[in-house]
Amino acid sequence: MLIQGSYDGSSFFDLLQHDHVHLLPLQHLPQLSPGTVDLAAVVPFGTTVLALRFADGIVIGGDRQATEGFEVSSRRIEKVYNADDYSVIAIAGAAGPCLEMVKLFQIEMEHYQKIEGEVLVLEGKANKLAQMIRQNLPAAFQGLIVIPIFAGYDLNTQEGRIYKYDVTGGRYEERDFYSTGSGSREARSTLKKRFEPNLRRDAAVRLALEALVDAADLDVGTSGPDLYRGIYPVIKIITKNGIEDVSEDELRPVSEALLASLKG
Repeated sequence: MLIQGSYDGSSFFDLLQHDHVHLLPLQHLPQLSPGTVDLAAVVPFGTTVLALRFADGIVIGGDRQATEGFEVSSRRIEKVYNADDYSVIAIAGAAGPCLEMVKLFQIEMEHYQKIEGEVLVLEGKANKLAQMIRQNLPAAFQGLIVIPIFAGYDLNTQEGRIYKYDVTGGRYEERDFYSTGSGSREARSTLKKRFEPNLRRDAAVRLALEALVDAADLDVGTSGPDLYRGIYPVIKIITKNGIEDVSEDELRPVSEALLASLKG
């Protein structure tokens, strides 16, 4: 059980840093010399994730595959998580640290709301996530990299916003779209060619799915829709009404059409 010490702020993450640093993720990671172990071969890594703006907010999604070296470690990993009612994190990098960061960030949002009695503004959420990524820097130097995309609907400005990060915790806002992970180059290429301002919902969902299909076509670390196994990318929509999960029933016919076009 946590017993609060001298820290009296509203940040759960700062509370851990101040009074319970041993509970922070990756604090017990052994210090490895460069080249000691090939982490990519023994640690699951997840890719690819992306986000784009559309007329009513943000579409954010990711494929379902995780790899260990040249092997598929999971075909059904979740890479896109609700942070709260109006924001979402899409993770790329070492799966374990990514998931730990997501859980800690979710708790951070709940803790702030309970202490302050209000939801943290979207930019404040983006800054808090940057702080957590910065705290992961020693692990990143050992290969356990966490580079998420954070997106949400800003209730103050009444618009969807997308934030990207670098490994040091640097935070940058993208106006139209972004992708990260091993297939991000291919995904961004598709987004760049097909993106238009004020896309309608269905067109934005199709574009997100098309970008993931194109990434999977060229990147061995990324999986596209698997019609045989019934596995589809996770895609969420963020608007002023909250977060909507795009159903497999909606993704299936779009996936079938996109995959059929690759045979042409």
